Amino acid sequence: MIRKISPSVLISKKQKGEKIIMLTAYDYNMAQILDETEIDIILVGDSLGMVFQGNSNTLTVELSHMIYHTEAVSKGCKYSMVVSDMPFGTFQLSPEETYKNAVKLIKAGANAVKIEGGSEMANTIEFLVSRGIPVMGHIGLQPQSINVYGGYKVQGKSKNQVEKLVNDAMALQNAGAFSIVLETITENTAKQITEKLSIPTIGIGSGRYCDGQVLVINDLLGLTKDIKPRFVKRYLELAEEIKKAVFQFKEDVQKGIFPSEENIYR
Repeated sequence: MIRKISPSVLISKKQKGEKIIMLTAYDYNMAQILDETEIDIILVGDSLGMVFQGNSNTLTVELSHMIYHTEAVSKGCKYSMVVSDMPFGTFQLSPEETYKNAVKLIKAGANAVKIEGGSEMANTIEFLVSRGIPVMGHIGLQPQSINVYGGYKVQGKSKNQVEKLVNDAMALQNAGAFSIVLETITENTAKQITEKLSIPTIGIGSGRYCDGQVLVINDLLGLTKDIKPRFVKRYLELAEEIKKAVFQFKEDVQKGIFPSEENIYR
């Protein structure tokens, strides 16, 4: 019987010094492929607003979008934990409203939800956890707050920023979060946070010392053209391979090579 990854497994991995692996997925086929590699977490990210819907940021994503994609992804996951982002506007009003919205994601198949924000979200996270909803935190660069930051800027450069990030991380841990994503934080600051916490940190653009790493699957596979952050390593140039296959199909059809005898029913 396949054992589903749980928060306690992730915390145990930190204690053992084992790295945690997380990638995004937005559909059943990709989720199934990733699950078969036995990565720890598959994130249904609100990044779908950019890489799936073609928008310039994540602010346009609705709860209904997250529910739809969570349902598809969860059907492909037997091993990996499914974490769903709570989109902008679904968790900032009150703990009670956040709980109602989080329940919809859990019923759609998520095993946990992810919430952006620091100590200001501690009460909300505590409210959710006490009612049976595991929560992953997210500090540092928060894509849902780009209008406040004035763009995608590295966090943790100044003494005040470092102090705030450390305090935010501790507040989320004390509220019951089982892990925290550290996004675009200076490496030394991410290291300091990781060493202070008993729950795992998962880095994206935050250096080598986090307890795990996450990337957007479209970036990893080389499917994105317009967005190429410094922290991304492209393991494939899949967009080019797809184009090659399509050009070959186009040529085969034009020349009458496809369909061939083996593709015909008699």
